[in-house]
Parts: sequence; C-alpha cells; structure tokens
Amino acid sequence: MVSTVLITGASQGSGKATALLFAQKGYNVVLAARNLERLEATANEVRSLGGSVLAIPTDVGDAKQVQELVNKALETYGNIDVLVNNAGICLTGSMAKTTLEDWHQIMNTNFWGYVYTINAILPHFLEREKGTIINVGSFGGKMPLPDMTAYCASKYAVTGLTETLRLELAPKGINVGAVHPGIINSNFMERAQFRGENNSEVENRRQQMETVLKSSFVSQPEDIAKAIWEAVHKKQSDTVVGLTSIATEAYRLFPGLMQFIMTQSRNQ
Repeated sequence: MVSTVLITGASQGSGKATALLFAQKGYNVVLAARNLERLEATANEVRSLGGSVLAIPTDVGDAKQVQELVNKALETYGNIDVLVNNAGICLTGSMAKTTLEDWHQIMNTNFWGYVYTINAILPHFLEREKGTIINVGSFGGKMPLPDMTAYCASKYAVTGLTETLRLELAPKGINVGAVHPGIINSNFMERAQFRGENNSEVENRRQQMETVLKSSFVSQPEDIAKAIWEAVHKKQSDTVVGLTSIATEAYRLFPGLMQFIMTQSRNQ
C-alpha cells in the first residue's frame, strides 16, 4: 500500500518543498493551506512529478475545518501514515506593542493548529498502532529571541507539546519528532508581521529582518524538507536545521551568557 503524508502550510516555502520531496519518494500527498490559488499551484507541481495529491483549503486555527481535512484525506486514501504540522506565522514586536488579537492569531495558528490536527488524526494512528507526527518548530522554540515574545511563546509551546507527546505515544508505536529551522529564506517577508511604536520603528524591524535573511543562518526550504524526511524515516526525535544549531546549543550550555549577549546587541 502506498504511504500517505498530510502537510499543513503546504502552499509555499518549506511546506511546498516537503510536499514535492515526499511525492518524489512515492507518497500520496495531502496538502492543506488557506490560499487556494497557491495550494492548487503546488498540487499541480506534485502531479507533474507523477504523484497523487489531494489539495484542501484549510484554516488550521479552525478545529472543524481541520477535522474535515482529516476526514477527506482518509476517505480518499484510506490511511494516513505521516502528519507534518508546518503551518505558521511570525510576528516581531515588543510585548507592549503586541495586542491580544495578535496573541490569539499567532497561538491559533502556531500552537492550536498543531493540537487540532493531532487531535483529529490520533484515533486513526492509535487504531493502526503506528504513524508519525512531525512538528515543525523553530529555533525560537529552543531559545528566546529579542522582541519576539509572542512568537517564541507559541514555539516553546510546540516544543513542550512535542516532547511530552513523544513520551505518551512511543509505547503505542507512534513516532513524534520536531524539526526546528532558523529563519526560512522563502516567501517569509510576505507572511511576517511587525509591530512597533510608530511606522519608522516597524520599517526598521522589517529592514533588520531583510538583512538577517541574507545571512548564513537562514534555512532553505529544501533543507527543511530534507530534515523532515530524515526525521520520518530515521525516527529522529529532535533536529535543528543548519547553522542555527550552533546558537541553540550555545544557549543550552550557557543560557546566562547568551541572554547577556542578546541584551547587549539589542541595546546597541
């Protein structure tokens, strides 16, 4: 039987790259994202590789839509073998300038979107006594980042969800892993949100992010797709993609020093 992967946030960037890679490996691919036009474009690329694909417009922050996504996937392919939770948004701004609406939006997508997909698919995995869940986190879920409190909170929540769920599901034959990219060099700036005291500060944050996107710490979508593939087939529990692993390991070993350095650089 052909294996099936369900990928959220699959219309562009690392989600799209992951869909294409799994299609090349012979998987049926279920794509979920909010933008129908981009979703269909990705689906057509999968078809051009000879793969079987199902594209379903979905807002992962809506539990009902997510349940319908999983139901349609199972109706079409019978089984789902791998869930890749990849949908996410990024927000940069101080806590003082982050509204409650911002908080709800980022947590609904980055955290609750993962909970909803897992909740919907878990009965199927438990019944089969097998399956793989890969949660795409962030290095912002392994270490704090200046002026990204809401984003890091959502990604630390994903880290906690992943590590605890792994303990729960491993004895039941279900593998749970995490892949943590750095900043992703794709259509990142289209989806990134910035908050500040005024338009000048917002624009300054935007320019700083554009500069970071040109650095060697940036992850490429294809690198993340490969890391996800490796995590699935080697049953890896935790992967930090690329040079970002240097920063997260330094923070793990020397948290006080790293916080001092980040504070000093922020104040310059």
